[in-house]
Amino acid sequence: MTDQKGFAGRLTSYGDPGFSKYLRRAFLSSAGYDAEDLERPIVGILNTTSDYTTCHRDMPQLIEAVKRGVLEAGGLPFVFSAMSLGEILTNPTTMLFRNLMAMEVEEQLGNQPMDSVVLLGGCDKTVPAELMAAVSSDIPSIALVVGPMMTGNWRGERLGACTDCRRMWADYRGAGLDAEEIAEVTQQLCPTSGTCMVMGTASTMACVTEALGLMLPTGATAPAVSSDRLRLGVRTGREAVRLIGDPVTPREILSEDSFHNAMTVLSAIGGSTNAIIHLTAIARRMGIRLTLEDFDRVSAATPLLVDCKPAGKGYLPDMHIAGGVPALLAELKPLLRLDAKTVTGKTLGELIESATNDTRWQTTIRTLDEPLGDPGALVALKGSLAPEGAVLKVAAASGRFNTHRGPAAVFDSQEDLEARIDDESLGLTEDHVIVLRNIGPAAAGMPEAGSAPIPQYLAKQGVRDMVRISDGRMSGTSYGTVVLHVAPESSKGGPLSLVRDGDLIELDVERRVLDLLVDEQELARRTPSEPRAIGRERGYRKLYHDNVLQAPEGADLGFLVAD
Repeated sequence: MTDQKGFAGRLTSYGDPGFSKYLRRAFLSSAGYDAEDLERPIVGILNTTSDYTTCHRDMPQLIEAVKRGVLEAGGLPFVFSAMSLGEILTNPTTMLFRNLMAMEVEEQLGNQPMDSVVLLGGCDKTVPAELMAAVSSDIPSIALVVGPMMTGNWRGERLGACTDCRRMWADYRGAGLDAEEIAEVTQQLCPTSGTCMVMGTASTMACVTEALGLMLPTGATAPAVSSDRLRLGVRTGREAVRLIGDPVTPREILSEDSFHNAMTVLSAIGGSTNAIIHLTAIARRMGIRLTLEDFDRVSAATPLLVDCKPAGKGYLPDMHIAGGVPALLAELKPLLRLDAKTVTGKTLGELIESATNDTRWQTTIRTLDEPLGDPGALVALKGSLAPEGAVLKVAAASGRFNTHRGPAAVFDSQEDLEARIDDESLGLTEDHVIVLRNIGPAAAGMPEAGSAPIPQYLAKQGVRDMVRISDGRMSGTSYGTVVLHVAPESSKGGPLSLVRDGDLIELDVERRVLDLLVDEQELARRTPSEPRAIGRERGYRKLYHDNVLQAPEGADLGFLVAD
C-alpha cells in the first residue's frame, strides 16, 4: 500500500502486507523504537559524510542539528547514507559518478519509508546529484549544504581554496614561489571544514539551489563552522516536517520561472560554468528544456553583482555577512520572476519582501546601478568548431583574448597534455590556442582538465593566460580564457577531432563565435583523431559510456531524462 505514510509505507514485498508491517515493527523494536515513535512522520536525512570528502568533515554535527529540528517539530529522523563525491580524492573525476549517485539516491528516496527528506551535500557533485534524484522521485525535499570554509592567511595575504590554490601554483610553476613557500601556502589554503570559499561549483550550486527555492534563506553562504550553519540545520529539520503536512514536492515547487531565477543568480555571482550542465540536467528531469541560448540570454541581461573570486576579490563568508543570497535577490528583483514558489511556502517575491534590509554599508553585493561588472559573465559560443555550442566564463577571463585568432596546439588527451605541455621544442607562444580533446563526457567522464596549465617556460616569462579550448570542464574556482563543453565532443566525431597543429582558430566573444578557419574540402580529407572511451567494458562505466548525453543536454544518462 504505497499511499500509506510513515513506517506503513513502501512495504517490503512478502505477499502479506500485515506480515510486512509486523516484521518491520519487530526489527525496529530491536533498535529501541516503541509504538509512539512509529506513529510519527518520518524525515529521511541523507548523509554524505566520508573521510574521502574532507569538505563534509563537520557534517555529523550538522546532522545532529537537523535531527533536533525534526524532533522538535514532531517528526522522527532517520539518517541514511549515499555515496559521497569528494572531488579532490576521486579518480578520474566526480562528474563521472554524478549520475550514479543520482540513481542511487533516487532509488533510496523511492523505496525506503520516509515522508520527506533533507538532502545534505556540499562538495561539487553531491548537490546536483541529490536534486536530480529529488526531482525524479518527487517526495517532499529540502536541501542543506555544509557551507563554505573560512579563509586562511599567509604572510599577511588572505587565502582561500581554490582560486588561490591555482594562482599560487601558477606562481610556483613560474618560479615566483620556492618549494618552502608553496609548502607554507598549502597549510593555509583550506584552514577549516567546509567547501571552497570562493565562487566555485560548490558555492555556485548552493546559491542557485537557494534561488531555485529548494533551500532556506541564507542556506548557501553561512560558513561551515558557524553557529548560523547549525541554526540552519535545526530550521531545516523543522521545515522538513512541515513539508509532510502540505505536502510539497520538488515538481510542485520548480517551474520555468524557478530556472530563470537560478540562471539570473548564476550570472550575477559570476558562477561556475559547471552549473550550466547541472541546472540543465535538473531541468530535464522535470521535462523542462534549458538551452545554452537560454543561459546566454539571461546572462546578457544580468550584470555581475557579487565581488567574489574568481570573478572578483572576496570570499563566501563576505557574501554571508553582506546578507547572502536574500540580499542579492533583493538587488536582482527587477530581473526575477517573483511568483516562483519556494520550499518555505512563500513565493520568491514574498521572501524578498520579508528579508529586505539596508545593505548600503557593504560592497560585496553591488547594485544594478553600480555593478561589479558588465552583463554577460557567462557566454554561449557556437561556430564551425562547436556546432552544438560551448561556454566561456568571461567574468574570470583576462579580457585581452575576447577577440583572438591564433594557431592551434593540439593535445589528444589529458595524458598527452601532461607529457608535452612543458616541452620547449613545441615553440608555443601566448598567441597559440591550446586545444585539448578526448576529455568529454563519453571519452573521459568530463574531468576538470579544461583549464590547461600555461607552459612552464611561458609562465616563467610572466604569461598568465592563453586561449584554451576543450570538450571537458574546468573547476568553478579556475580562471582564464578557457572555452569549455565543446559539443559534439571529439570522441563523438565533433570538429574538435579534426583540428591539427597550426590550424587557425578564431574566438570572438562579442559575436559569440568559435570557428575553425579551415576550408570544408580540407576537413573532408582529414581522418578524425582516434576516439577514446573510459572503462567501457563493464559495470557502471559501460552503462555511462553507452548512455551519457552531451554537455549542452546536461550530461545525464539518456534514459533518466523526462519526456
